[in-house]
Amino acid sequence: MTAPADTEIANITGAAIEYRLIAASDPGRPTLVFLHEGLGCTALWKDFPDQLCQMTGCAGLIYSRLGYGGSDPCDLPRPLDYMQHEAKRMLPQILTNFEIDDFVLVGHSDGASISLIYAGMSVIPAPRAVIAMAPHVYCEDVSVQGIRFAKRAYEQADLKARLEIFHGMNTEVAFRGWNDAWLDPAFRQWNIENYLPSISAPVFVIQGLEDNYGTLAQIEAIESATCGSFRKLLLAGCGHNPWSEKRDMVLGACGTFLSDLC
Repeated sequence: MTAPADTEIANITGAAIEYRLIAASDPGRPTLVFLHEGLGCTALWKDFPDQLCQMTGCAGLIYSRLGYGGSDPCDLPRPLDYMQHEAKRMLPQILTNFEIDDFVLVGHSDGASISLIYAGMSVIPAPRAVIAMAPHVYCEDVSVQGIRFAKRAYEQADLKARLEIFHGMNTEVAFRGWNDAWLDPAFRQWNIENYLPSISAPVFVIQGLEDNYGTLAQIEAIESATCGSFRKLLLAGCGHNPWSEKRDMVLGACGTFLSDLC
Protein backbone atom coordinates (compact mmCIF):
# COMPACT_ATOMS: atom_id res chain seq x y z
CA MET A 1 0.00 0.00 0.00
CA THR A 2 2.97 2.32 -0.37
CA ALA A 3 2.97 5.19 -2.84
CA PRO A 4 4.87 4.47 -6.06
CA ALA A 5 7.67 6.98 -6.61
CA ASP A 6 7.67 7.23 -10.41
CA THR A 7 5.94 10.62 -10.73
CA GLU A 8 6.80 13.08 -13.48
CA ILE A 9 6.02 16.71 -14.30
CA ALA A 10 4.14 17.95 -17.37
CA ASN A 11 3.90 21.59 -18.43
CA ILE A 12 0.24 22.22 -19.17
CA THR A 13 -0.66 25.76 -20.25
CA GLY A 14 2.31 27.12 -18.35
CA ALA A 15 1.72 25.20 -15.12
CA ALA A 16 3.68 22.26 -13.71
CA ILE A 17 1.37 19.29 -13.15
CA GLU A 18 2.60 16.21 -11.29
CA TYR A 19 1.42 12.97 -12.82
CA ARG A 20 1.99 9.24 -13.06
CA LEU A 21 1.19 6.92 -15.95
CA ILE A 22 0.39 3.21 -15.79
CA ALA A 23 0.83 1.21 -18.98
CA ALA A 24 -2.07 -0.86 -20.29
CA SER A 25 -1.77 -4.62 -20.44
CA ASP A 26 -4.78 -4.67 -22.80
CA PRO A 27 -4.50 -1.83 -25.35
CA GLY A 28 -8.18 -2.13 -26.21
CA ARG A 29 -9.30 -1.04 -22.77
CA PRO A 30 -10.05 2.57 -21.74
CA THR A 31 -7.66 4.67 -19.69
CA LEU A 32 -8.62 5.14 -16.05
CA VAL A 33 -8.20 8.80 -15.09
CA PHE A 34 -7.95 9.15 -11.31
CA LEU A 35 -9.18 12.37 -9.67
CA HIS A 36 -8.15 12.78 -6.04
CA GLU A 37 -10.01 14.07 -3.00
CA GLY A 38 -9.82 17.56 -1.49
CA LEU A 39 -6.66 16.76 0.47
CA GLY A 40 -5.28 14.18 -1.96
CA CYS A 41 -2.62 14.05 -4.65
CA THR A 42 -0.95 11.54 -6.95
CA ALA A 43 0.99 9.84 -4.16
CA LEU A 44 -1.94 9.63 -1.75
CA TRP A 45 -3.74 7.18 -4.06
CA LYS A 46 -0.86 4.84 -3.12
CA ASP A 47 -1.01 1.66 -5.20
CA PHE A 48 -4.79 1.47 -5.61
CA PRO A 49 -4.61 2.68 -9.25
CA ASP A 50 -1.91 0.10 -10.02
CA GLN A 51 -4.04 -2.71 -8.63
CA LEU A 52 -7.16 -1.63 -10.49
CA CYS A 53 -5.28 -1.20 -13.77
CA GLN A 54 -3.57 -4.56 -13.38
CA MET A 55 -6.90 -6.23 -12.67
CA THR A 56 -8.66 -4.69 -15.67
CA GLY A 57 -5.87 -4.35 -18.24
CA CYS A 58 -6.51 -0.61 -18.45
CA ALA A 59 -3.94 2.15 -18.67
CA GLY A 60 -4.00 4.71 -15.88
CA LEU A 61 -3.36 8.44 -15.43
CA ILE A 62 -3.06 9.87 -11.94
CA TYR A 63 -2.35 13.56 -11.50
CA SER A 64 -2.19 16.19 -8.76
CA ARG A 65 -4.36 19.24 -9.30
CA LEU A 66 -2.79 22.67 -8.95
CA GLY A 67 -2.02 23.36 -5.29
CA TYR A 68 -1.46 19.69 -4.46
CA GLY A 69 1.48 17.30 -4.25
CA GLY A 70 4.29 18.21 -6.60
CA SER A 71 2.19 20.40 -8.90
CA ASP A 72 2.49 24.19 -8.95
CA PRO A 73 0.68 26.07 -6.19
CA CYS A 74 -2.55 27.91 -6.88
CA ASP A 75 -3.84 31.26 -5.73
CA LEU A 76 -5.82 31.49 -2.51
CA PRO A 77 -8.61 31.77 -1.71
CA ARG A 78 -9.92 29.22 -4.14
CA PRO A 79 -13.13 30.30 -5.88
CA LEU A 80 -16.16 28.54 -4.44
CA ASP A 81 -16.79 26.98 -7.85
CA TYR A 82 -13.29 25.47 -7.95
CA MET A 83 -14.66 22.01 -8.79
CA GLN A 84 -16.59 23.36 -11.77
CA HIS A 85 -13.45 25.23 -12.85
CA GLU A 86 -11.40 22.02 -12.69
CA ALA A 87 -13.94 20.10 -14.76
CA LYS A 88 -14.41 22.81 -17.37
CA ARG A 89 -10.86 24.10 -17.79
CA MET A 90 -8.13 21.90 -16.37
CA LEU A 91 -9.44 18.39 -16.98
CA PRO A 92 -9.97 18.96 -20.72
CA GLN A 93 -6.39 20.28 -20.97
CA ILE A 94 -5.09 17.23 -19.09
CA LEU A 95 -6.90 14.87 -21.47
CA THR A 96 -5.62 16.77 -24.50
CA ASN A 97 -2.05 16.84 -23.22
CA PHE A 98 -1.96 13.06 -22.77
CA GLU A 99 -4.01 12.40 -25.92
CA ILE A 100 -6.68 10.51 -24.00
CA ASP A 101 -10.03 10.14 -25.74
CA ASP A 102 -11.26 6.77 -24.46
CA PHE A 103 -11.42 6.90 -20.69
CA VAL A 104 -13.26 6.26 -17.45
CA LEU A 105 -13.18 8.90 -14.73
CA VAL A 106 -12.42 7.44 -11.28
CA GLY A 107 -12.99 10.15 -8.68
CA HIS A 108 -12.93 10.30 -4.91
CA SER A 109 -14.79 13.00 -2.92
CA ASP A 110 -13.99 16.33 -4.64
CA GLY A 111 -12.60 14.26 -7.50
CA ALA A 112 -15.89 12.38 -7.75
CA SER A 113 -17.79 15.67 -7.94
CA ILE A 114 -15.42 16.94 -10.65
CA SER A 115 -16.00 13.70 -12.56
CA LEU A 116 -19.77 14.12 -12.41
CA ILE A 117 -19.55 17.74 -13.54
CA TYR A 118 -17.40 16.80 -16.52
CA ALA A 119 -19.69 13.92 -17.48
CA GLY A 120 -22.68 16.26 -17.29
CA MET A 121 -21.13 18.88 -19.58
CA SER A 122 -21.89 16.84 -22.72
CA VAL A 123 -18.47 17.60 -24.17
CA ILE A 124 -16.14 15.61 -26.41
CA PRO A 125 -14.27 13.55 -25.49
CA ALA A 126 -16.94 12.15 -23.21
CA PRO A 127 -16.08 9.55 -20.57
CA ARG A 128 -17.05 5.98 -21.25
CA ALA A 129 -18.17 5.76 -17.61
CA VAL A 130 -17.76 7.36 -14.18
CA ILE A 131 -16.78 5.71 -10.92
CA ALA A 132 -17.64 8.16 -8.12
CA MET A 133 -16.51 7.33 -4.59
CA ALA A 134 -17.99 9.41 -1.74
CA PRO A 135 -19.29 12.08 -4.14
CA HIS A 136 -20.92 15.38 -3.21
CA VAL A 137 -23.51 17.13 -5.35
CA TYR A 138 -24.47 19.73 -2.74
CA CYS A 139 -23.28 20.90 0.66
CA GLU A 140 -24.77 19.13 3.69
CA ASP A 141 -24.55 20.04 7.37
CA VAL A 142 -22.58 16.85 8.03
CA SER A 143 -20.04 17.91 5.42
CA VAL A 144 -19.42 21.22 7.18
CA GLN A 145 -19.15 19.48 10.54
CA GLY A 146 -16.57 17.05 9.18
CA ILE A 147 -14.55 19.85 7.62
CA ARG A 148 -14.59 21.84 10.87
CA PHE A 149 -13.21 18.75 12.60
CA ALA A 150 -10.48 18.53 9.95
CA LYS A 151 -9.54 22.16 10.64
CA ARG A 152 -9.07 21.38 14.33
CA ALA A 153 -6.99 18.32 13.45
CA TYR A 154 -4.82 20.44 11.15
CA GLU A 155 -4.30 23.29 13.60
CA GLN A 156 -4.19 21.40 16.89
CA ALA A 157 -3.17 17.80 16.12
CA ASP A 158 -0.96 15.99 13.62
CA LEU A 159 -2.91 16.35 10.36
CA LYS A 160 -0.58 19.07 9.04
CA ALA A 161 2.51 16.92 9.65
CA ARG A 162 0.90 13.94 7.92
CA LEU A 163 -0.07 16.02 4.89
CA GLU A 164 3.42 17.54 4.60
CA ILE A 165 4.77 14.10 3.69
CA PHE A 166 2.75 14.20 0.47
CA HIS A 167 2.26 17.90 -0.29
CA GLY A 168 5.53 19.44 0.91
CA MET A 169 5.56 23.17 0.19
CA ASN A 170 1.97 22.91 -1.05
CA THR A 171 0.61 21.74 2.31
CA GLU A 172 -0.84 25.06 3.43
CA VAL A 173 -2.24 25.80 -0.03
CA ALA A 174 -3.79 22.34 -0.31
CA PHE A 175 -5.44 22.48 3.09
CA ARG A 176 -6.59 26.11 3.15
CA GLY A 177 -7.81 26.04 -0.43
CA TRP A 178 -10.12 23.12 0.38
CA ASN A 179 -11.02 23.87 3.99
CA ASP A 180 -11.63 27.59 3.65
CA ALA A 181 -13.87 27.11 0.62
CA TRP A 182 -16.10 24.54 2.30
CA LEU A 183 -16.33 26.61 5.50
CA ASP A 184 -17.26 29.80 3.67
CA PRO A 185 -20.93 30.51 4.53
CA ALA A 186 -21.63 31.12 0.84
CA PHE A 187 -20.54 27.56 0.05
CA ARG A 188 -23.80 26.35 1.61
CA GLN A 189 -25.34 27.27 -1.76
CA TRP A 190 -22.89 25.15 -3.76
CA ASN A 191 -24.83 22.65 -5.85
CA ILE A 192 -24.00 20.67 -9.01
CA GLU A 193 -27.29 18.77 -9.39
CA ASN A 194 -28.00 20.67 -12.61
CA TYR A 195 -25.28 18.61 -14.33
CA LEU A 196 -26.76 15.24 -13.42
CA PRO A 197 -29.64 14.96 -15.93
CA SER A 198 -27.15 15.30 -18.81
CA ILE A 199 -25.03 12.35 -17.68
CA SER A 200 -25.68 9.51 -20.11
CA ALA A 201 -22.52 7.52 -19.35
CA PRO A 202 -22.84 4.60 -16.92
CA VAL A 203 -22.28 5.73 -13.34
CA PHE A 204 -21.04 3.57 -10.48
CA VAL A 205 -21.26 5.22 -7.05
CA ILE A 206 -19.50 3.84 -3.98
CA GLN A 207 -20.42 5.18 -0.56
CA GLY A 208 -19.40 4.29 2.99
CA LEU A 209 -22.35 4.17 5.37
CA GLU A 210 -20.25 5.77 8.12
CA ASP A 211 -18.98 8.64 5.96
CA ASN A 212 -18.60 11.73 8.17
CA TYR A 213 -18.62 14.07 5.14
CA GLY A 214 -21.85 13.04 3.41
CA THR A 215 -25.05 11.02 3.66
CA LEU A 216 -26.97 8.69 1.37
CA ALA A 217 -28.98 11.72 0.23
CA GLN A 218 -26.08 12.49 -2.12
CA ILE A 219 -26.33 9.04 -3.68
CA GLU A 220 -30.10 9.23 -3.98
CA ALA A 221 -29.85 12.58 -5.77
CA ILE A 222 -27.42 11.13 -8.32
CA GLU A 223 -29.45 7.96 -8.85
CA SER A 224 -32.71 9.83 -9.40
CA ALA A 225 -31.29 12.40 -11.83
CA THR A 226 -28.79 10.68 -14.15
CA CYS A 227 -30.20 9.33 -17.40
CA GLY A 228 -27.71 6.51 -18.05
CA SER A 229 -27.29 3.19 -16.28
CA PHE A 230 -26.64 3.47 -12.56
CA ARG A 231 -25.00 1.13 -10.10
CA LYS A 232 -24.16 1.64 -6.44
CA LEU A 233 -22.20 -0.06 -3.69
CA LEU A 234 -23.02 0.88 -0.10
CA LEU A 235 -20.41 -0.27 2.38
CA ALA A 236 -21.13 -0.94 6.04
CA GLY A 237 -18.32 -0.16 8.44
CA CYS A 238 -16.77 2.26 5.96
CA GLY A 239 -16.12 5.98 6.21
CA HIS A 240 -15.07 8.54 3.62
CA ASN A 241 -12.30 6.50 1.95
CA PRO A 242 -13.86 3.35 0.43
CA TRP A 243 -10.90 2.59 -1.85
CA SER A 244 -8.62 2.46 1.20
CA GLU A 245 -10.90 1.17 3.95
CA LYS A 246 -12.60 -1.57 1.90
CA ARG A 247 -9.97 -2.02 -0.78
CA ASP A 248 -10.66 -5.62 -1.79
CA MET A 249 -14.41 -5.08 -2.06
CA VAL A 250 -13.97 -1.85 -4.03
CA LEU A 251 -11.39 -3.37 -6.37
CA GLY A 252 -13.64 -6.35 -7.05
CA ALA A 253 -16.73 -4.23 -7.65
CA CYS A 254 -14.88 -1.74 -9.88
CA GLY A 255 -13.34 -4.60 -11.83
CA THR A 256 -16.79 -6.09 -12.48
CA PHE A 257 -18.22 -2.71 -13.48
CA LEU A 258 -15.38 -2.05 -15.91
CA SER A 259 -15.60 -5.53 -17.40
CA ASP A 260 -19.29 -5.03 -18.04
CA LEU A 261 -18.59 -1.89 -20.09
CA CYS A 262 -17.18 -3.89 -23.00
